[in-house]
Amino acid sequence: MKLLRTGFLLILLSVLLVMVGGAIGGRNGLQIALALAVFMNGIAYFFSDKIALSSSHAQWVSREQVPRLYDVMGRLAAKANLPMPKLYLIPEAAPNAFATGRNPHHASVAVTQGLLELMNDDELEGVIAHELSHVRNYDILTSSVAATIAGAITYVAEMGKWGMIFGGYSRDDDERQGGGLLAILMIFLAPLAAMMLQLFLSRTREYSADETGARMVGQPYGLISALQKLGTYNQQIPTTAVSPSTSALCIVKPLFGGGALSNWFSTHPPLKDRIAALQTMTVIPHR
Repeated sequence: MKLLRTGFLLILLSVLLVMVGGAIGGRNGLQIALALAVFMNGIAYFFSDKIALSSSHAQWVSREQVPRLYDVMGRLAAKANLPMPKLYLIPEAAPNAFATGRNPHHASVAVTQGLLELMNDDELEGVIAHELSHVRNYDILTSSVAATIAGAITYVAEMGKWGMIFGGYSRDDDERQGGGLLAILMIFLAPLAAMMLQLFLSRTREYSADETGARMVGQPYGLISALQKLGTYNQQIPTTAVSPSTSALCIVKPLFGGGALSNWFSTHPPLKDRIAALQTMTVIPHR
């Protein structure tokens, strides 16, 4: 059911991209939008992990440097029948972690120094299981595809907006009849719709990773305690290393500020809702 929901959201984003391209530029606009989406998806597929790691100043670490992290990761990766990801450390006091990479054979997991210092063994296991769940479920690839399609929609809409402002937007009269209003609506509403679909998809994958991670460990209590601790410390310690563009990958949203409407435009569900969902789980064997 969750896989079908994810596929449906990606299809909706793709359809929206086609509609924007067609409404703004007709057949040519549609072709440009599709070509742009393919190009951007290719960039995301091959380079999104390198961009995320570089932008967060993550440094590769050996087993000798962080034996505790390697032990937890190795045990859980073997349990989930996954290859051992590359491990990175971020010189950051705020506790957090993220996984990146296009598939399980090209996956990396980065944790902050603050996370290693603040988490006990059960909590660290819960965090790592959550990140491995993203790897196992191909969430990084899914999120990258959604982000690039949404970005293509925004880019095409911006092209249409500037084209209309400077008089470069032109279509035949028979095509413009009844289509001008649709084009204007697409230019202003499509990027918002794309963003909301992308954010909904991101929040859905966080719930799924929480559940899969708890099943991987065999119980949800370590992850529950970790999320409670992460929520407390990330409200007190602003992030200095993780960039806003990478924050969507993190297990919890870093402190960048926020307001009353922040939950509507957040890549993460509210922590209290994630914790409540985990508290309804019993001890369930990994499957």
